[in-house]
Amino acid sequence: MQTDSKFYNLLGLARRAGKIGWGHDAACDAIKYGKAHLCILTSDASERLKNEFRRECSFEGREVTLCETEKTMDEMKFIIGVRAGVLTVNDEGFAKSLKRYILNGGN
Repeated sequence: MQTDSKFYNLLGLARRAGKIGWGHDAACDAIKYGKAHLCILTSDASERLKNEFRRECSFEGREVTLCETEKTMDEMKFIIGVRAGVLTVNDEGFAKSLKRYILNGGN
């Protein structure tokens, strides 16, 4: 649970710093214009949305890390204040820290 707490804290801090894009259009734009360093999909996002962002993150040589987390849209609402199935982290430092917690369980 400590890992979840650190994840929540980092994501909330990134949100307050204005480094998060949430929702379909904002996430697409951040990826398309090279602002996104990390794309997070919630576990309960639709398969259509997941497939679209899997393609979008690697389209034309883009190298945006895509993480499909076990967090739900409701948990994301608790963290960032907005219910969204997809969000991007638009800051390299926050993205690196969040990737460590998502992919390696905080280790």
